[in-house]
Amino acid sequence: MRKNQRPNHEMRPLSMETGFQKDPAGSVLISCGDTRVCCAAHVEGKVPPWFAKDRAGGWITAEYAMLPGATHTRSGRTRRGREEEISRLIGRSLRAAVDLEALPPCTITLDCDVLQADAGTRCASVTGGFVALVLALESLRKKGQLRRSPIRQAVCACSCVLLQGEALLDPDYAEDSSSEVDMNFVFTQALSLVEIQGTAEGHPFSTDQLTQLLGLARQGAEASFAAQKQALGQLFPQL
Repeated sequence: MRKNQRPNHEMRPLSMETGFQKDPAGSVLISCGDTRVCCAAHVEGKVPPWFAKDRAGGWITAEYAMLPGATHTRSGRTRRGREEEISRLIGRSLRAAVDLEALPPCTITLDCDVLQADAGTRCASVTGGFVALVLALESLRKKGQLRRSPIRQAVCACSCVLLQGEALLDPDYAEDSSSEVDMNFVFTQALSLVEIQGTAEGHPFSTDQLTQLLGLARQGAEASFAAQKQALGQLFPQL
């Protein structure tokens, strides 16, 4: 039996508090069960040094970090391997949501800082990061720096595991750390896939099990998009 008798196909309670920080162009505190991530979007009025001079638009990137007090025991502030891998995932996911050529010459950086970790932090970062990104783009629109909306589609991410042969949606840390298979899915709002990350611990898993996990993740994506819609309201009526 899962914690709080949660069914296998059900997400943990998911909520987003916009404007969590006052200075970034857009910010949100996303809570998924006991996992909490602060996602803040900062806009810099120049493109990266490697950006081609004849290339139109701007760039979106991300930096992910876990605060020392986010887990049961203190973790160091530098865990570059894992943090860099997750940072790249968040950046790729958010760029899939945007027409970069429609941006002004700028760099938008999403800082995703894990305040409390109970599994699913990378998925929460993608889901909350999209909301913070929309808020940042709205600030650019109000300043007259956007000719048209650069957003193509919403994106979110969900995790699933196989635990003792059962497929579970949105695992907490106890479930995630004991699972035989751990998978993360990044979706567009049309439920197309941006990225899949999957790992078997000890034993391979079948394509039938993969299909089962994908089906659960799609249900989680629908719940995540609904939470984004509630957080953004009329700022993104396409949701």
